[in-house]
Amino acid sequence: DSTRRPCLTVSPPAASSSDEEDDSDSSTKPVRLEKKKNPVSLFQTGGDPPKDKKNKKKAPLKAADSEEETPETPQKNSNKKGKGKKSKKMKEERPPSPVIEVDSLEEFVLRPAPQGVTIKCRVTRDKKGMDRGLYPTYYLHLDNDKKVFLLAGRKRKKSKTSNYLISIDPTDLSRGGENFIGKLRSNLMGTKFTVFDNGANPDRANADWSNVRQELSAVVYETNVLGFKGPRKMTVIIPGMNADNERVPIRPRNDNDGLLMRWQNRNMDNVIELHNKAPVWNDETQSYVLNFHGRVTHASVKNFQIVHSSDTDYIVMQFGRVADDAFTMDYNYPLCAVQAFAIALSSFDGKLACE
Repeated sequence: DSTRRPCLTVSPPAASSSDEEDDSDSSTKPVRLEKKKNPVSLFQTGGDPPKDKKNKKKAPLKAADSEEETPETPQKNSNKKGKGKKSKKMKEERPPSPVIEVDSLEEFVLRPAPQGVTIKCRVTRDKKGMDRGLYPTYYLHLDNDKKVFLLAGRKRKKSKTSNYLISIDPTDLSRGGENFIGKLRSNLMGTKFTVFDNGANPDRANADWSNVRQELSAVVYETNVLGFKGPRKMTVIIPGMNADNERVPIRPRNDNDGLLMRWQNRNMDNVIELHNKAPVWNDETQSYVLNFHGRVTHASVKNFQIVHSSDTDYIVMQFGRVADDAFTMDYNYPLCAVQAFAIALSSFDGKLACE
């Protein structure tokens, strides 16, 4: 246990974030009212609507008690295992996903979640087979009675950096196949990741650039004093949304024009910056905790919630362990399934793992 201890004994988070919020002049900025505003406005950046309007058909969605969850005991966000009995009880109480009709899988997984609906999913990790200990396959299903398959992801073997292919077919994870829907690529250090859709490489652009791949997201992991032991710090960068609540297409012409470079240069036009919610130190359990409202039952350094700094109550995405090889992944507007799944895959990467 002593070898694992550093994952828990990290100095408590500084109080600076709350201090900063208090600095704003309440007479000019009605902070309380701001919170009540529709969180959708946090993600609007303008931008031109996409040219192709082919996929306008919306699948019918029936929202079920997505907000009416009974708060559970805050769940540890460390690598200390939770008590077995408690886990079982929480598992039974886990609310299912809303009923979602998936007519076109490709369209659904790239479409932002509908406003006001939490799309609840389950990620399973398959390590069985010859090389799956090193290269597991990850499957994403809707967390409801039908267990509808959404996506599969697997790390490519002969790649210098971590490179995950994402497919809409659980049996076809090839780069050239028609089921290829996106990929997650890391830098050499394994600390920065970029998520692409299935468009073409800029080298193969057509005249109007419309076939070039879009960047859907980027994830940056920050090392702390103890390396990756202890609560991780994640920054998630996504394209903003236009007035029609559609993603602003970001098609970099070269490596200096992507989401990561824009973020590093603070060129934030049509770009939104999100962070993981800082867990709170609990003296009683001697670990960091976050409240997942019953959706997470096992402590793990991989558990996280992604929020916008202007409204930390609106959970854009959350991810956490419920069994050794099973995790829940819930996402809200403006994320789509491919973005959320790729962000979750980045947290599994070997260089970051501290379980």
